[in-house]
Amino acid sequence: MKAFIVVLLAALCFKGLNAQCPEPNTLQDAEGNKLCARMFEDSSYYNDQSCQGKYLNVYPGEDYPIMTWVWNNRVSSLVVAKSCSLTVWSKTKKQGNKKKFSAGIVYNLKNVKKGLFGNWNDSISGYYCTC
Repeated sequence: MKAFIVVLLAALCFKGLNAQCPEPNTLQDAEGNKLCARMFEDSSYYNDQSCQGKYLNVYPGEDYPIMTWVWNNRVSSLVVAKSCSLTVWSKTKKQGNKKKFSAGIVYNLKNVKKGLFGNWNDSISGYYCTC
């Protein structure tokens, strides 16, 4: 019985190490400022393991038609705050495919179609966010 409890506690502790996407209605930066969205570098087929790695905070009204080289084509999951929308483009200067995400969590951008054959994983090159 003790071995079972130890294994169960270890599993719960390990699960706590996995990242979880923040809830859209609680999305804020470290100083408590409201965010429009947060874009994450990593995702997973398992929702509780998405929203990992580095992240980019997006504030209300931000308009970046050209993402920095660090983030260009690197976003794999995202969260859009309640009452906000994030519009993204697959090419710089607001060109290419366009997609508007409303409030909610997108655990894996591989599951979001882009055009006939593609998906939005690692495909965001510009964005505009409003609340």
